[in-house]
Amino acid sequence: VQLQASGGGLVQAGGSLRLSCTASGRTFGSYSYAMGWFRQAPGKEREFVAAISRGGGSTHYADSVKGRFTISGDNAKNTVTLQMNSLKPEDTAVYYCAASALRLYATTTRGYDYWGQGTQVTVSS
Repeated sequence: VQLQASGGGLVQAGGSLRLSCTASGRTFGSYSYAMGWFRQAPGKEREFVAAISRGGGSTHYADSVKGRFTISGDNAKNTVTLQMNSLKPEDTAVYYCAASALRLYATTTRGYDYWGQGTQVTVSS
């Protein structure tokens, strides 16, 4: 499975961005995998942002993004998106999408088997 993340960029505080992660290869539809988004700021560890369960039945968010970010999946397009609203400077990071073949969902990096290359999100104050 190969994951391609896109949609990052520069935005002012309070603005919005939409990240997409498209899976290719042995996918059987994105709902065959649990999918997640993580982010990593300079000098910090990679942290969990959001996840959608295998089958798309549940979503999970870090407390820092609840109410502002929404994760969703399009099984027909093998795509998972992260809609980010009310962005803050502290949301600045490289964002990574990930897929898990075994877990229903996961909120830690160890729970994921496949990773995309990352896309930069910069929020200016």
